[in-house]
Amino acid sequence: MSEKDTVGGTGGRPRSEKWKTAVTTLQDAAPLAIPEGASAMTIHIEWEPGDPGTPPHRHSGPAFGYVIEGAVRFELEGEPERVVEAGGTFWEPGGDVIHYQDGNARTDARTRFVVTMMCAPGKPMLELVDEDELARRAHLRAPRPAA
Repeated sequence: MSEKDTVGGTGGRPRSEKWKTAVTTLQDAAPLAIPEGASAMTIHIEWEPGDPGTPPHRHSGPAFGYVIEGAVRFELEGEPERVVEAGGTFWEPGGDVIHYQDGNARTDARTRFVVTMMCAPGKPMLELVDEDELARRAHLRAPRPAA
C-alpha cells in the first residue's frame, strides 16, 4: 500500500472513497451581498402545529434555511407565498426585503428548521416591520393566494 492510499496518522488504514459522494448540494444562491464585517450565526427554530411564526421582519444580511421536519410557510416581498417541506431549502437576500412569513404550514405536526444568516455589524439579527411600513409597501407584496 502506498503513502497516497492511507490517511496520515491513522495507522496505515486505507483511505475511504466516501468523501467523493458524501456531499449533496441543497442550495446555491447568487448573487450574495455580505455586509462588511458581518458575523454569521446558525439558529434552530421550532414551531408548534399551526404557529404563524415570526411577524413580518427583515434581516441585515442574507439568510439560508433548511427544513428538518414539517413544512414552513415562506413568503418574501415580491415573491408568492410557498410551502417548503422537510428536506427543502430557502434563502433570502437580506437588506431591505420584507420577510412576511416563516410559520408552520402544518396544523397537525410541529415544524423545525435551521437558518444560517449573516448579520451586519451593529445591527440586530432580526428587525420587525411595523404596520405603517407594511401599508406603504403593500404594492410590493405578491398577490395573496385565494382563501
